[in-house]
Amino acid sequence: MLLSQQQRQYDRQIAAWLTLCAAVVFGMVILGGVTRLTNSGLSMVEWKPIMGAIPPLSEEAWHDTFDKYKATPEYQKINRGMDLEGFKSIFMFEYLHRLLGRLIGVLFFFPMVYFMLRQRVPAGLQPKLWLLFLLGGGQGLLGWFMVKSGLVDNPHVSQYRLTAHMGLAVLIYAYMLWLIFDLRFARPARGGVIGPLGGPGLGLAVLVYLMILSGALVAGTKAGFAYNTWPLMGTGFIPPGLYSGVPPWLDAFEDITTVQFNHRIFAYLLALLIPAFAALAWRLGPGSRVRLAVVLLLLVLVLQLGLGISTLLLHVPVPLAAAHQGGAVLLLSAALFLAHSLRRRVT
Repeated sequence: MLLSQQQRQYDRQIAAWLTLCAAVVFGMVILGGVTRLTNSGLSMVEWKPIMGAIPPLSEEAWHDTFDKYKATPEYQKINRGMDLEGFKSIFMFEYLHRLLGRLIGVLFFFPMVYFMLRQRVPAGLQPKLWLLFLLGGGQGLLGWFMVKSGLVDNPHVSQYRLTAHMGLAVLIYAYMLWLIFDLRFARPARGGVIGPLGGPGLGLAVLVYLMILSGALVAGTKAGFAYNTWPLMGTGFIPPGLYSGVPPWLDAFEDITTVQFNHRIFAYLLALLIPAFAALAWRLGPGSRVRLAVVLLLLVLVLQLGLGISTLLLHVPVPLAAAHQGGAVLLLSAALFLAHSLRRRVT
């Protein structure tokens, strides 16, 4: 019994550490959105995992860094004539974004090693933590792979690479959140059958994740600027030219009209499915935690829909667009909380 109580204390400590890491990853997602929205992502043309943590510290170093940026397609085709002060403003967004990525690595790795050396991590959790660490390292590489796509000829990053970069960041956050739920709430006892809504709850969370990916495609193609009307797209609900390319399926990833339309349809689908599933979970789900999760999910859904419509109608202002991106992650968090709550085993 004493060992069990001690392990529960260790679990709370690990959960608190992972909660801090998840909060910083959430901030990283928001800052990444601001970096993209301010067109700052291509300002750093080199990737130096160690020395890149130090910004230019002298006027000479700033001029040298600016000269490297002047050789890029973005400066030559979009920002020609930008002065050094203008460059510093976009540079700092990307620099802080990369610095925060390094901070996450430090916040995650050293406490993980400490907990493992002190034998406070349950055996089944250790490989999951190492997986998170490897995914985090892969995220850094994927971020540079994305930036490189905008440093060649076209001064815009590939929407495919941006979607992958965003998708992996959110996946890391979601997995981390699930582990926190496992640690903070009583693990289901072995045996028995998972509640009937456990699987559908996870399915709903997957749909929210797919909507986030569709939003990343909107960001990568700048499709949010194409139709700034709602609920119609232009003069109709279904805009002209939808899936009119060759081949048509490619429009789902590259045609701005189709990309924005698909994102809207995802939002409409979730606006219908989430309340319906929430009502079912309220009626059939076990315990007060499920009801709390239902309320949180519905509140965040209303918030996110309002942010999405406002962002569209106001022509994608940076604060609203960044809040909309954060709202999507909060919606996923609430969906995962409900899904986890519904997976309590029943005998």
